[in-house]
Amino acid sequence: MPLPPRWVRRLILAPGAVLLAFLVVTTLPVWALLAAAASPLVPGRLRPLRLLWIGCVYLVWDAAALLALFGLWVGSGFGWRVRSPAFQRAHYLLAGWFLRVLFWQARWTLHLNIDVVGTDPDTALPGRPELVLCRHAGPGDSFILIHALVNWFNREPRIVLKDSLQWDPAIDVLLNRLPNRFLAPGPDGRGSVTEQIGHLAEGLDDDDAFVIFPEGGNFTPGRRLRAIARLRGLGLERMALRAERMRHVLAPQPGGLLAALEAAPDAGVIFVAHTGLDRMLTVADVWRELPMDKRIVMRFWSVPPEQVPTGRQERIDWLFDWWARIDEWIAANRDGAA
Repeated sequence: MPLPPRWVRRLILAPGAVLLAFLVVTTLPVWALLAAAASPLVPGRLRPLRLLWIGCVYLVWDAAALLALFGLWVGSGFGWRVRSPAFQRAHYLLAGWFLRVLFWQARWTLHLNIDVVGTDPDTALPGRPELVLCRHAGPGDSFILIHALVNWFNREPRIVLKDSLQWDPAIDVLLNRLPNRFLAPGPDGRGSVTEQIGHLAEGLDDDDAFVIFPEGGNFTPGRRLRAIARLRGLGLERMALRAERMRHVLAPQPGGLLAALEAAPDAGVIFVAHTGLDRMLTVADVWRELPMDKRIVMRFWSVPPEQVPTGRQERIDWLFDWWARIDEWIAANRDGAA
């Protein structure tokens, strides 16, 4: 479904999200009674009630974020100074606070625990910008990564995202006010995908983290096969063979990384893998696995800028080497194994 224009999203979708949250909250006793009645019929401990609660929390969270963002817009002179450094920082602080609230509820309702291991941005290269390359698999993994960067490591992310995420009104408003880039398939008048990524990576300062998901989408077995076929269709047989040996990740698309490295040669690189969401590939998987009762492990590897290869083909091979290493780590640590 094509994304509606911005004025529709601001004048219809955003107020509609606030109204929907109000309606759900005011009728919550009715929904709670229905969920309680259905709980004995559904496997899992109070699954309908827990899912109802986290769904309501997300709706209220979205609506509260929109109201807070509206307040910042008014306070900035109805958008006049919304991109000034002070208001940019205010938006990052607001994002951090709302993410803390969301994950506090996730821990309480879904029994979700997140552990970080490895050389994170605080201990790897403090005081330098980072390019953060993350594996993409399972619902919410991008939320988890941004939560870690903002709240645990005090970084200001610049994120490359799919344009379809703008269907969520709070994400749409917040991230379009900050230096992020929503990428749409096909030409959109702002240059190629790699040009847009390179432009976003320019001018990183010491607390910035440029976030990109080189796979281009969540891992599924079907997407893995299509990525391998795409490499073969381009005549890249050696890369296709390497992608076939990786069982838990998609073949990375190097164009975005190459553009970011050219635009930010002084930045370090952090690779991120995670486990715990691996079995949640379809809507049916999400229903079966939720409520989660899971431990998610995020593994960070840090590479200082002087260890990043300089040649184009060397950088592509280096990216595939790292993605093979991530694949091996996932195979050894799936389902929260130590």
